[in-house]
Formats: sequence, structure tokens, C-alpha cells
Amino acid sequence: MNGSRPDVVARPTPHGWLVIDKEGGMTSAAVVARVRRLIGVKKVGHGGTLDPMAEGILPIAIGEATKTVSYVMDADKAYRFTVRWGEGRDTDDAEGRVTATSPVRPDRAEIEAALPAFQGEIMQVPPHFSAIKVDGRRAYDLARRDEMPTLSARPIRVERLSLVDSPDPDHGCFEVECGKGTYVRALARDLAVALGTVGHVTALRRLRVGAFDSATALTLNALESRIVEGDLDRSVLSVAAALSRMPAVELDAGQAQRLKNGQMVPLIRRPAGVRDEEPFCTQFAGRPVALARLAGGEIRPIRVFNF
Repeated sequence: MNGSRPDVVARPTPHGWLVIDKEGGMTSAAVVARVRRLIGVKKVGHGGTLDPMAEGILPIAIGEATKTVSYVMDADKAYRFTVRWGEGRDTDDAEGRVTATSPVRPDRAEIEAALPAFQGEIMQVPPHFSAIKVDGRRAYDLARRDEMPTLSARPIRVERLSLVDSPDPDHGCFEVECGKGTYVRALARDLAVALGTVGHVTALRRLRVGAFDSATALTLNALESRIVEGDLDRSVLSVAAALSRMPAVELDAGQAQRLKNGQMVPLIRRPAGVRDEEPFCTQFAGRPVALARLAGGEIRPIRVFNF
């Protein structure tokens, strides 16, 4: 420990989620490392990478909550972002090198007329600087060596894309709600091209990841203060918080113990909202027991929680 800074805290391992409001300039991995050091636990993960320049909601899983990370990463997300018109960059954001310029500046009416084409199910080519693998190598590693990879378009879903402000001719501010795999940088790049110009993202803030939003978010500094005050538990959301949009099935004590032992539980009556082979959360006395699936008339455990 250095002064009052809790580099490692000797305490029982909490199990649940922290909602961190990430500041710009940090990688998501760096946030995970700092949380791990502050809380003093090994099992820590995040629910969806944010670019270093981006700010906003970064859900952090602790302990047994790491078993639910994939469900958070698959959740829908919301962002606010600003596009700089007339200047394209190799990273599609402000951190890259200028690759193209254009004198064209779209007006508000032109922008709003272009937005419907970028909503619904659309195809998107990821940025060259992305974590997509090409022949076993990350695209960003190739791009940093000026070996710009050829990336294929992939389907994404944009639920909503709206222009919220046009502060000056060079900039447009937007909000978007989108599904898994959407790159906001690529969305900005393609929108600019559709408007007859080029562009890149100058500011990006994630507003929501699934059920996690700013209502329960705190900065790393605020987290550290709560740890110093012995008030960490107030910040940790339950493991079930990541599964709020998943069907939940209440078990009795015997059924819960069977699942915890990795055994199957015969199904007497199909629970509401549960479909064959689709994951759902089982619980006993309101506490998660296991992620499970329904198959052959039985509840079969996928991941068991060890609290």
C-alpha cells in the first residue's frame, strides 16, 4: 500500500458487476488491471472493449460474474459521438493519420436524409484498426505495419441513429443504439462517404451496455474512494444484473443442489419464456444458481455459480 492508496485490499472476494465510467486515454485492459489491483482479486473481466480515446460505460465483472461476460458483450449498446466532416483518418478517429480531405460539408437536411440508410439490418466493413483477426493476426497489428488488411463486410443491426446537434459546419453530433459487432468509427466513416465527403470520429461516449448505464456508474477514482471508506459493497451489482433480460427460473433446494453438482434436473412444467437450447438463469431464494438450457425435458447446467 502506498500512503492511503489501496493497491491490494485483503477482503473476501466480491461476486458481481461494477459499472465503470471510463475516462479517455485508458485502454479497457488497463481499467481491468486497476480494478484487479484495487480490489485484490484475480478473476476480473470486462463486458465489451472501449477504444482508448472513448469514454463511458465499461461493465467490469468480478469473481463468479466473469461467467456471464459473454452475455453482456452480446447485449445492445448506445453511444453518443461526434463526426468531423472533411477529414478522413486511417483509424477512423482522431488518433490516426490524415488520409483524405474534402471541401464538402453536409448541412442538417442532407445529414438527416442520409440516416435511414444506416438503420436496421445493414452491412458494415470494420475499421482497419480493429481487433478482427486476419489469417490469425489482429487487423490493427497489420495496419500498424502499413499492411492494410482486406476486411469483409459483416451484418450489423442499428436500432436508432439520430443527429442531435450540428454545432458548426465541420461537425455533427449523433446518438446511436446498435447491436453486437457495430463499429461506431466505421458508421461515421460510411455516413461521411454517403454524404459526398470524408470524416472521422472526434469524440465517443458509450451511454449504455445492455442493462448497465450511468445510473450506477462511477469513475475509477470514485471506486478507490469507496474502497478506502470500506464501502465497496455499495458499488457491486449482483451477478444477476447481467442477466436481467434473460428468463429466470426459480428452483427448490433439492433442484438447486443437483445443478450445483453438475447434474440434470427433470422438468415437470415448462417455465414461461424458456425455449429449448436457449440459455436461462436458474435461481434459489432469489440468488443465481447456474446458467442452464432446456433439452430432452431436462434442465441442464451450462455454467454453475460457486458463491
